[in-house]
Amino acid sequence: MPKTILITGATSGFGSACARRFAAEGWKLVLTGRRKDRLEALQAELGRAVVAIRALDVREREAVEKGFQDLPQIDVLLNNAGLALGMEPAWQANLDDWETMVDTNVKGLMYCTRALLPNMVERNQGHIINIGSTAGNWPYPGGNVYGGTKAFVQQFSRNLLADLLGTRVRVTNLEPGMAKSEFSDVRFKGDTKRAAQVYSGTEPLLPEDIAEIVFFVTSLPPHVNVTTMEIMPSHQSWGGLAVHREA
Repeated sequence: MPKTILITGATSGFGSACARRFAAEGWKLVLTGRRKDRLEALQAELGRAVVAIRALDVREREAVEKGFQDLPQIDVLLNNAGLALGMEPAWQANLDDWETMVDTNVKGLMYCTRALLPNMVERNQGHIINIGSTAGNWPYPGGNVYGGTKAFVQQFSRNLLADLLGTRVRVTNLEPGMAKSEFSDVRFKGDTKRAAQVYSGTEPLLPEDIAEIVFFVTSLPPHVNVTTMEIMPSHQSWGGLAVHREA
C-alpha cells in the first residue's frame, strides 16, 4: 500500500522538489502552501499522486487544525515551511520581520506537528522531518532571529524524540547550508540582484539535492532513525572565530 507524505511549504523550493521526488516513487501526497494557484499547478503536474491540497498559512493555528482534519493516514510529515527576512543587525532589524520568522519557523512547525503526532503515536509508526538550517548551529552577522528560530527547530526535534522514546515514531532534523531556491529572493524581499550575489562564484545545494536526502532518510528500515544531518555544498565550510582589533 502506498505511503502518504504531508509537505508544508510545497509551492516552491525544497517542498516542490520533495513532492516530485516522492511522487516518482509512488507515494501519495498531501500538499500545503499559501499560494493556491501553485498548489493547483503542482497537483495538475503530479496527477493522482496528489490526494489532497490545502491552501493555508502555517502561522494560522485554526487554519492548520481545520485543514489537517479528514486527511488520509499520514506516514511522514515534512515540516518544510519557513523563511528568512532581512540581514540587518539586530538594532536595525524590522520587528515585523522578526515576528513573521518566529510565527512561521517556530509556531507554524509546532501547530503542524501537534496536529498529526497523536495519530502517529496511536498507530506506533510515522516520521516527522523538520527542515532546520546550519544557521541553527553557526551564527553569522544578520542571522539573529532566523538563526534563533532554527536553533529552536533543532532542540524541538531532539525533545520530540525524547518524548517518543518507546514508540516507533521517528524524528529527523535536516540542516541545509547554502542552497539556491527562492530563499534569498524572499529574504531580500524581491531584490533578485542581491539574492543572486549570495550564490555568485559558488555551486550551492539545489532543492533536488535536499529532496534526495529527505527521500533517503524515509527509506531506511524502520529501526534506523537519522536524528540530525547537516548538509553543505563543497563550496561552503565553517569560518574561524571573528576578532575585532582596535586600530
